[in-house]
Amino acid sequence: MENLKGKTAFITGGASGIGLGLAKACAKEGMNVVIADLRQSAIDEAVPIFEENNWPVLAIQLDVTDRKAYEKAVDQAEAKFGNIHLLANNAGIGGGRGPLWEVSYAQTDVAININLTAVLNGIQIIVPRMLQHGEGGHIVSTASKAALIAVPQNGLYNLTKQALVGITETLQSDLAGTNVTASVFFPGPFATTLGQTSVEIEAQFLGSEAKAPAPPPPPPPKDGAPMPSLSDMSALVRSADEAGERILRGVKRGDMYIITHAEFKEGFKERVDAMLRAFPDEKPSEKFKEAFGFLVHNPVFNRQKDVPAFEKKD
Repeated sequence: MENLKGKTAFITGGASGIGLGLAKACAKEGMNVVIADLRQSAIDEAVPIFEENNWPVLAIQLDVTDRKAYEKAVDQAEAKFGNIHLLANNAGIGGGRGPLWEVSYAQTDVAININLTAVLNGIQIIVPRMLQHGEGGHIVSTASKAALIAVPQNGLYNLTKQALVGITETLQSDLAGTNVTASVFFPGPFATTLGQTSVEIEAQFLGSEAKAPAPPPPPPPKDGAPMPSLSDMSALVRSADEAGERILRGVKRGDMYIITHAEFKEGFKERVDAMLRAFPDEKPSEKFKEAFGFLVHNPVFNRQKDVPAFEKKD
């Protein structure tokens, strides 16, 4: 997917935040952009950006959990622009903050349907079409930093975003030998409207007015250091446009993992090291590895290349 000009991107949750940042990045590469979003108000704000720049765009109001509506939206996109080459599974919510045993059944269903099942909807509807048209394609799914290091009090978000890692690794395995590939995106703090949109969408699905969840308190600083101020934290938040540019760079490079913050590497290493320590101190059986090679090794991990520093565009 190095040459994107003239190709078509289908982006869910594409009218705001990271989705809009990606949509703009795709448009700057000369792609046709399909923005699929549940919120008409966000669509109405996003479309003029494309019209003012003469970027080809099709905006569709879509509930990604509605499979029939999703199929219809893809039919509309193909009728407008032809084949789809990039599927961005970006729609998602925070949803259901708190311990897992305290979130409601309804909150659980909404979070899983939007953050996980809807991703599968996109894959099951669009990937067969990519394989059929044979022009190449890519699927990128927006996970989270929470897929690398779990965030306390965010169980539903953690589990749904970590599931996208397994989906992507499986896609890479199952698509081997084709010209369709996959990535999973792990954004850290970016300037998005996720908190407010999560409240609006959860209220719409639950049929009641949802209350904005309080942000989780930052962990206490080490060694008696002063707590960071909100202004200090805000200054470190990156733009959604940068997120879009990072995604597109990863797509063009063919990265399976698109990670935004080097600051997460140490914490993720602690997680991996903990898992390695959990393996029993026993000598592996060579006969077992030979018999169950498909369980003990997956070649997709060897495809990921080293990633250079990101260079911001002017």
